[in-house]
This record gives sequence, C-alpha cells and structure tokens, in this order.
Amino acid sequence: MNLSRGWTRFLRHRLAVLGAGLVLGLVLLSLAAPVLTPYAPNTQNLALRLQPPSAAHWLGTDEFGRDVLARMLYGGRVSMSVGLVAVAIATVIGILLGALAGYFGGWVDQVIMRTVDVVLCIPTLFLILMLIVFLGPNLFNIMVIIGATSWTDLARLVRAEFLTLKHRDYVLAARALGVPDARIIFRHILPNALAPVFVSATFGVAGAILLESGLSFLGLGVQPPYPSWGNILTAGKDYITQAWWLTLAPGLSIFLTVLGYNLLGDGLRDLLDPRLAQDDPHA
Repeated sequence: MNLSRGWTRFLRHRLAVLGAGLVLGLVLLSLAAPVLTPYAPNTQNLALRLQPPSAAHWLGTDEFGRDVLARMLYGGRVSMSVGLVAVAIATVIGILLGALAGYFGGWVDQVIMRTVDVVLCIPTLFLILMLIVFLGPNLFNIMVIIGATSWTDLARLVRAEFLTLKHRDYVLAARALGVPDARIIFRHILPNALAPVFVSATFGVAGAILLESGLSFLGLGVQPPYPSWGNILTAGKDYITQAWWLTLAPGLSIFLTVLGYNLLGDGLRDLLDPRLAQDDPHA
C-alpha cells in the first residue's frame, strides 16, 4: 500500500481522524501556552484564590490564586512529555529484546522470555511504587520508571513478528550471502516488523499519561509546584464542592487525551493491517 492510498484510507476512518485531531489540538495548545495566557503557572495571588472562571481567568484560579488555564497548559507539556518519553524508552527496550529473542531463538529466547514472565508476574503498579520509593518521585525518574516497566508487551509482539519474518526468502538470501546478523535484524527484518509496534506504542502513550496522572494524584508523580494534570486534580479534590473547575479541567483533559490516542491507535491498526487493506476496494 503506497502512502497516498494509506492516507486516503486513514482520512476515511472518521474516529481515527477525530483522535488525531484531539491529540494534535492538545499538543498545540500546550506548546502555545506562553501565547495563550499571560500568566505564569506558579505565580501566586492569594487575593484571587478560588475565583470562578471569568474573562480574566478563563478556567478560574486555584487555592493559591494561580491561573488554572496556565497550569493546565504547562501541565499538558509535562503529562504528554512523560507519555512520549516513557513509551520511547519502552519501545527501544521492547524492540531490542524482542528482536534478539525472535531472531536467535534457543537459550537467548529462553532467557529473555523468562525475564518477561518474571516481570509480568509482578503487579505493575506495585513495581512502579517500589521503584519510586527507592529513586524518588521526580519528572525524570517517573519517565524512566514507567518506560522501564512497560516494555514486556512490545517485546513479545516484536518476538512474534521476528519468528515469522526470519524464515522469509529475503532473509534466507541475506544469510546465504554472509550478511552480518546485526544488519539482517535492523536493516532487513525490523522495518517489516514495525507496523504493529507503532500501533502498540500509540496505545502505550495513552496508558503512560493515565499512569502518570494516577501517580501524581497519589502524590508520587510530578511534585508541586511543577504542574501536571494529576497533581492539579489532587489539589482540586479538596475544593470539589466550592471550586468545581479545579477537577473538571484536568479530568476532562486526561479523558480527551487518552480518548484521542486510543482512537488514533485504532485507526493505525486498521490502516496497517494488510488483511483489511486487501478487503478495502479502494486500497
């Protein structure tokens, strides 16, 4: 399927387009934070604490008089950065280990897959909380910890693709010509195994953002005064009856972001599935 036909199929997938629009819109809003609001996210003004939405403060103010819109926009940068960086780390680890296990097989496959089984036996949230206790709850550690505990599904997915692709004629021909294993793995097999990885990574971003928000809500994620949607939501729960906007804004942002990535992932899965491409008369 060439790029033009693939793009046409994607545009006909209305939910995928909606998801891409949500994700792109939220990213652009976060990047344009200095233009969209004159307030800094951590500037306090106790005389304006818990002010409802108005022309001066579109999403109101919090318990310290800080502009909620500014904190939401800058917090979006943090939450989305955590999601993207964590998934990038998980993808690199998953691709590398899955490729080695699927290509070499034997004891290499056994060691890697038994390691995957051990990691899967430990509840993910418990493992993350344990690592946070040892390393500390800061932004860098949160990114690394989420990424380092989220690679197992990707490793199994890449391994399955390699087990199928390594017996293709072009791989056998490369081996017969004496092409080094590293070149066969990364130049010949991996590009043909990336389609399901892209889909899984898209879903993974949504999961990582949701996980970071949950950790921040518990006080174990991004620490104040740095804003993230999770800790904004945490602060708002104490004033939910008198300042509803403090919980509505971050809750709605998390919902729309996760929804956007999930819809985008569904669209990519339909787009990159060769069986669906064969069934599509326009493909």
